[in-house]
Amino acid sequence: MSATSKISPIFLALLGVTVLGGLLCAFGTANKFLLGLGAILLVFGGYVVTLCLHEFGHAITAFRGGDWAVRGKGYLNLDPRRYTDPVLSLLLPLLILAIGGIPLPGGAVWINHHALRNKKVESAVSVAGPAANLVVAIVLTLAVALGFRGATLSFGSISLGAALTYLAMLQILTFIINILPIPGLDGWGAIEPWLPYQAQEFGRKVRPWAPLGLFVILIAIPPAVGVLYQIVGFILQAFGGSYELALIGQQLAMPWR
Repeated sequence: MSATSKISPIFLALLGVTVLGGLLCAFGTANKFLLGLGAILLVFGGYVVTLCLHEFGHAITAFRGGDWAVRGKGYLNLDPRRYTDPVLSLLLPLLILAIGGIPLPGGAVWINHHALRNKKVESAVSVAGPAANLVVAIVLTLAVALGFRGATLSFGSISLGAALTYLAMLQILTFIINILPIPGLDGWGAIEPWLPYQAQEFGRKVRPWAPLGLFVILIAIPPAVGVLYQIVGFILQAFGGSYELALIGQQLAMPWR
């Protein structure tokens, strides 16, 4: 069966908002308001775009692995309405990101695991979402590195590079959080098919609460967040990115923090 599906106009609109933010960062240097607005649109618009790509990664892998029903559910057209509960899965993660700087996992796709061909496919479906975030992080980091190489830097180009680098850092942070082997997160989904029945049952019981416990720890215990950001910074720099530039991007996109 073909996975061909029309791209949602809502996704295209979100992509347009993100691009507009980038243009304001690059060319709105004469106006601090426009520059700040550009960073906000780029980072938060880009975050929702990558949320869609994350869920699309799950869905397309499931489709290729035997769950053809995901196409009928609209998961393959990148429409955020198909992946989310408007409050719990979209507005709440955006609010947590704006206040705490932590990208809470957002949307969700419902996969018929019984339709998947084998355990390897089940694991691949779980890994595909975080993998999409990691790919986006690498692409953004390389784009900034190549764009700055040999260029005459202006305040606008630095602002654009900073916002893109911060968005890349958020993607790495999303990847790390989601790949943790905690029930309710993708890392657990990757290993769950291979676990004993008792462990799977335990995971199902604590799945609704375990991610919440993780985020309480991250928000309430500053050293835990510090360690997490050290790991993120190391990975970002390994890809050729600048942690310092990412912090500038954070200040531009979240001036209220």
